[in-house]
Amino acid sequence: MADIIVVEDNEEIGALLSDFLQAEGYDVYLALSGEEALEIYEAEGAKLILLDLLLPGLDGFGVCRKIRESDNIPIIMLSARNGKEDKLNGLLLGADDYIEKPYDIDILLAKIQGIMKRRYASDEIVDGDILLDKPGRRVTLEGKEIFLTSKEFDLLLHLMENKGKVLGKEALFHKIWGFDSESEPQTLTVHIKWLREKLEKNPKKPEHILTVWGVGYRWHSWKEESS
Repeated sequence: MADIIVVEDNEEIGALLSDFLQAEGYDVYLALSGEEALEIYEAEGAKLILLDLLLPGLDGFGVCRKIRESDNIPIIMLSARNGKEDKLNGLLLGADDYIEKPYDIDILLAKIQGIMKRRYASDEIVDGDILLDKPGRRVTLEGKEIFLTSKEFDLLLHLMENKGKVLGKEALFHKIWGFDSESEPQTLTVHIKWLREKLEKNPKKPEHILTVWGVGYRWHSWKEESS
């Protein structure tokens, strides 16, 4: 998995930015078009995307919209277009930030570091025989890796990070799929079912992913049993 995908149609600017980020220790891929960015993301994954808006073919708005259909990876839009409408459109599509060109490279780096720290600061979450590796986006059960889709991983991560708390269905759905998602709210129920089938000893009598009837779901930690 890459740390950052830089999406910039100006090859010289993209190469300079990529070199700078690599010098800061990030693993970087450079995409020169929106279509190439989606291909790289599909094949390699990433922790963050730096997304130019003015791209040949599929523009930055289209790339952001496509990614938000299935993932909530951090996206920072970079654009010479500084109109209010463009900024609002980018943020409403799900971008985490919108930075005008020309930008101060130190400010951009600080924003990247801030997002990385908030999103990936704690490397692992361990609960009994379940281990969740945040940077690697991997989950193991009793030492064996369990394959999870991107949304399953994000849902499990949010549940485990909020263990003991009752998370309402609507808020949980918007957290994972975004407010502009075209998915149906029932998608959450389906993903909860899939997670239980992969992680629970008896999915019909779950020990970890508990339903709070009429409200939502709660992660029940094994530590609650031992305390």
